Amino acid sequence: MPQDVYVSITGLQVRRVWHIPAFWSHAMKSMVQARHAPGNISADARTINGIHHTLSVWTDIDAVRAYLTVGPHLEAMRLFPKIATGKVVGYPAKQAPDWSEVHAIWRDHGRIV
Repeated sequence: MPQDVYVSITGLQVRRVWHIPAFWSHAMKSMVQARHAPGNISADARTINGIHHTLSVWTDIDAVRAYLTVGPHLEAMRLFPKIATGKVVGYPAKQAPDWSEVHAIWRDHGRIV
């Protein structure tokens, strides 16, 4: 099956209630960055079963890697271990999953970060 897009799913939980403001500040900046990043097709976020998920779709893995290593997302990744726990999963696909599938994909295939 040829790849048409690269899908990235994250699911994060804030460690302590007092980390919530920092978490949301970094999450919002990272989402703005993702939506404007070269190679981004779409980026969205939802809370499912208490887990803060993102679903982003990219032209290819190189576009994802370029986004991950600069700007607000890099700052968020540096702070992440102190304020949250979670898992990520990324994979090539013919199309993005529906939001009804995101939590199960993340739960079953995500790697702990």
